[in-house]
Amino acid sequence: MVRRLGQFVLSAVAILSVAAMNSQAQTVLTRHVREATLTGQAKAIGRLPASQTMQLDVVLPLRDPEGLKSFLSDVNDRTSFSYRRFVTPQEFTEQFGPTQADYDAVVSYLKSNGFEIVGGSRDGMEVQIKGSVSSVEKAFHVNMLTYQHPTESRTFYGPDREPTTSLPFALWHVSGLDNFSIPHPLYVKKSDYAKAHGIDAEKVVKHATTGSGPSASFLGSDMRAAYYGGTALTGAGQNLGLFEYLGTDLTDLNTYFSNVGQTNNVPITLLSTDGTSTSCLYTRAGGDCDDTEQTLDMTQAIGMAPGLSSLVMYIGSTDTAIISAMTTHSPLPTTIGCSWGWTPADASTLDPYFEKMSAQGQNFFAASGDSSTWSSSNEAWPADDAHVVSVGGTDLLTASAAGPWKSETAWTDSGGGISPDSVAIPSWQAAAGVINSSNKGSTTLRNGPDVSANANFTFYTCADQEACLANEYGGTSFATPMWAAYIALANQQAVAAGDPTLGFIDPTIYAENESGGALTSAYTTDFHDITSGTSGSYSAVTGYDLVTGWGSPNGANLINALAPATQTPAFTLAASPTSVSVVVGNSGTSTITTAVSGGFSSAIALTASGQPTGVTVTFSPTSIAAPGSGTSTATLAVASTTTPGTYTITVSGTGDSITHTATISLTVTSAPVPAFTLAASPTSVSVAQGATGTSTMTTTVSGGFSSAIALSASGLPTGVTAAFSPTSIAAPGSGTSTLTFTVASTAATGTSTITITGTGGGITHTATVSLTVTAAVAGTFTISVSPTAGYLDRGQSGYAVVTIKVSGGFDSAVALSATGIPTDVTGSFSPTSITGSGTSDFTLTVSRSAPTGTFPITITGTGGGVTKSTTLTFSVER
Repeated sequence: MVRRLGQFVLSAVAILSVAAMNSQAQTVLTRHVREATLTGQAKAIGRLPASQTMQLDVVLPLRDPEGLKSFLSDVNDRTSFSYRRFVTPQEFTEQFGPTQADYDAVVSYLKSNGFEIVGGSRDGMEVQIKGSVSSVEKAFHVNMLTYQHPTESRTFYGPDREPTTSLPFALWHVSGLDNFSIPHPLYVKKSDYAKAHGIDAEKVVKHATTGSGPSASFLGSDMRAAYYGGTALTGAGQNLGLFEYLGTDLTDLNTYFSNVGQTNNVPITLLSTDGTSTSCLYTRAGGDCDDTEQTLDMTQAIGMAPGLSSLVMYIGSTDTAIISAMTTHSPLPTTIGCSWGWTPADASTLDPYFEKMSAQGQNFFAASGDSSTWSSSNEAWPADDAHVVSVGGTDLLTASAAGPWKSETAWTDSGGGISPDSVAIPSWQAAAGVINSSNKGSTTLRNGPDVSANANFTFYTCADQEACLANEYGGTSFATPMWAAYIALANQQAVAAGDPTLGFIDPTIYAENESGGALTSAYTTDFHDITSGTSGSYSAVTGYDLVTGWGSPNGANLINALAPATQTPAFTLAASPTSVSVVVGNSGTSTITTAVSGGFSSAIALTASGQPTGVTVTFSPTSIAAPGSGTSTATLAVASTTTPGTYTITVSGTGDSITHTATISLTVTSAPVPAFTLAASPTSVSVAQGATGTSTMTTTVSGGFSSAIALSASGLPTGVTAAFSPTSIAAPGSGTSTLTFTVASTAATGTSTITITGTGGGITHTATVSLTVTAAVAGTFTISVSPTAGYLDRGQSGYAVVTIKVSGGFDSAVALSATGIPTDVTGSFSPTSITGSGTSDFTLTVSRSAPTGTFPITITGTGGGVTKSTTLTFSVER
């Protein structure tokens, strides 16, 4: 019995210890286990070797996600004072990113689990690590298994459960824990499309007849002529980023420009974000890389914005490593193109980075895909994320080679529809009239795309150091870098006008195109509304639709709407806080902030009016120096004679013959009267004869009270004394004191009201405690045994645990004894007696001649005139 029980007890302790450890483990805030793994569609077939090396990217969470959402609401609202007042990466970290202490804690934790730190930064909110599978399993409490992919002829690896850590806070995500979804470029080769649809490639679409490239194919410069049509803007001073999973061979880019008789003047940087190679050699050149996507991204971006200050290709193996670099690199890319699609385990994985981009004035364009309507099996994430601009495809005709836009229809393969990741519809897309019965969109989920551009099989491409191709490739991969570069033109114009770059454009264009449930007159001026053509389940219709979004850019009109070239010099004036409360005889402050636009450049003088008698307002500084953006502290000094009440103070700012005002609501309150409160907790105390009880006295001061408070008690019955510790609350008077009631054994039973008095600063307050004296309680104890039943074989020994619990002041030793022990079985207690509450091991030893059977053993405890017993049912089995 006992030995087997003893083994069980030890096992239970071990299990409880593990549970306690797991109850303290921190989960990671995003999902990592694939749905196919959870449902059993992907069958586990093994596990990764413990010594295999893995590289992961550990992402920390935002410090203040709700504060960031509020900031983004203001920064994207044209009516807000904070509109387009973006932050730097460093300012973002200080306001919303991880603390230095949390970042250091993550680094220390990862190092302690055997990882090498190979990259990452606090500003990037990530730590890049390299280590063995065994280290991964230890640090994140997972098993790294291999599975048969449910839809592809390959295996993949992934965790068998959601990762957790022993950190004191939760992580956001751990990238690289699985390779279920392999990123793919979002372009289509016409011959592949034709083969998949069982048609002749030459019947897919007519060759372009108006491009300026070989075989009348379109060049990037043709897209500039069609969608911009001007020469003044080139993207000068702007930095564009491309999101890439593979490097490139710049020889292919040079071949493209050489073949079409053009020169590239944009500096190209290939930046590895996590150690991934920046080179890309095609199989026939001895490598295993295809740079078609990477090269076409560059040709379309440079063709649209040939004067960019820089084009940086951010190359990596994990999405978080790539996008983290995009949010911290200097110079910061303010417009970004991503022509890749993949399926994350959690669609919110990149949201902190997308939100960071919006806060920093960056625009992320994502290709909507080339397989028509979105579905769970046909995703184009991240294009359905609510924080990116989703770019669909059209079929474009121009008036001539390098000529203006002529006509446009929906491209038959343009990706779009309703978010298969169940991303909620963003507020700007939920505006009245955007989603309607014509476009068949969702009023609860994100719809895409947002905008579109040419994606038909009409382009000239060079890649892999092979012969360049005309009219062979198409896809939203082409439209996306076009749009990113087009916005670089708008950013150039905005900066030239003295304004910040545009930032995330979706909230702006939706508000510009739809108002009060109807299309605006500006819409058809700024966009080409694509109204014909179908892709999958949706058709192009007037206004917004789920094939082409709002359509393609209408020359310089959209640029001028987003970033007016000529603006009226102006400034704004705001006070924070707008309400100030001041006690008479004191002062309060409000910060006055000015922000200029439209080339305004002048000092702004500050004045105040509306203040009552006894209130003076001063500014420091008294004016905001030219060009006029800055802050000043308004100090509102209130004399002791000022009449209490609420007053509206008007702050005026005047500069360059322009005056703006802001108001501050000033509330003047009377001087507070010094006072304190006295409270008892608990207010009822029950004490047995011969015992003690306590209540805590708490004093709280207000109105400038500052004095020691002496404590006393009255109303005590005979045989009861009261003592305070401390006897008084030290100045300024807030604190606690423990009141102890000592009740003699001869005190009469009953209830009395005890009055506690606190006196200090000429003020007295009282509180009451209801004291109940009860009859003395005789001490006693209980006895129990665990387990209550068990067995042993002949020749074995084991133990059970006897527990004594005392109450009522019982303080005698309890002697232990046992009766009913069978012949040839011996029993002993260790210890043989217990003083107070405690335990004793009752050991039974069975000789080889002991009889078999079941025997009730009575265990008895005796002490202080009290006897208690319990029964252990014991069996000798064989």
